Amino acid sequence: MADATPDPRFWSGKQVVVTGGAGFLGRPTVAMLGDLGAEVRITRSADHDLRDREACFAALDGAQVVIHLAANVGGIGYNRRNPGPLAHDNLAMGLNVFEASRELSVEKLVAACSVCAYPKFTPVPFEEENIWDGYPEESNAPYGLAKKMLLVLSDSYRRQYRLDSCAPVMANLYGPGDNFDLEDSHVIAAMIHKYVLAADRGDPEVVLWGTGKPSREFLYVDDAARALILCAERLGTSEPVNIGTGRETSIRELAETISGLAGFEGKSAWDESRPDGQPKRYLDVSRALELIGFEAETPLADGLKRTIESFRAADLAAAGSSA
Repeated sequence: MADATPDPRFWSGKQVVVTGGAGFLGRPTVAMLGDLGAEVRITRSADHDLRDREACFAALDGAQVVIHLAANVGGIGYNRRNPGPLAHDNLAMGLNVFEASRELSVEKLVAACSVCAYPKFTPVPFEEENIWDGYPEESNAPYGLAKKMLLVLSDSYRRQYRLDSCAPVMANLYGPGDNFDLEDSHVIAAMIHKYVLAADRGDPEVVLWGTGKPSREFLYVDDAARALILCAERLGTSEPVNIGTGRETSIRELAETISGLAGFEGKSAWDESRPDGQPKRYLDVSRALELIGFEAETPLADGLKRTIESFRAADLAAAGSSA
């Protein structure tokens, strides 16, 4: 089995900036980097608006390694309401982060790309060579195309300026600390919110979006953080590299698993007037194993259980604070 453990010798005393470091993926990434001995700074949008060139340069000044996770991102509902900001904000941040990293002589830049960059109809499992073969699923396209430009920037800046950068293509993430808002969250967070509340209230039915037929691949957030750190250490190419589990789960199967773990005993109904999104989505992850030794470690059921527990704890805490 490949060695998938980050090396503290690489990180000890290293000056690292994590954009979006207070966010869902940023928090476990920052925690792991701290455990490895890195000197970590995080950027928050309240302090540094990365869409602004000067603010971005100030945020990255002094960094040896930059891990760019800041993004304007949401689920299908959010995507349909906000195509303009999704395209603009993510493009602007990516452009500024690459230019600042070049001018400030950053040693390594890891800019997280997204599985949403793949074409709507891509043979499964998705192979990196197929990422340029068509247009993304329409509701994801503004975000997905902005993220795909990170691959172009990485390749261009590597060839012209010798900037050592990469843009790993991340699968759908889930885990504790996710956005559980029903309108703007991704599928796992929305399902957990619905099923936990329905179970606690004894509701007879939960209504879910779409048909349940599409499939997805789900990567636990701590596994994703470890992959990003390994990319910073080991990935010396601007070619796309898929980061995921390589395992496909249908949305209907996911709903059955979450409802069981949440203790919901009622009926699941599907609102087929709501969009399904991309029909099938899971990744060929062999390139990540070969180049950086990464394999996902967290089984889906274990990760879902931890996520449900964290949501219940947060929900109880919120109820207590408002009482």
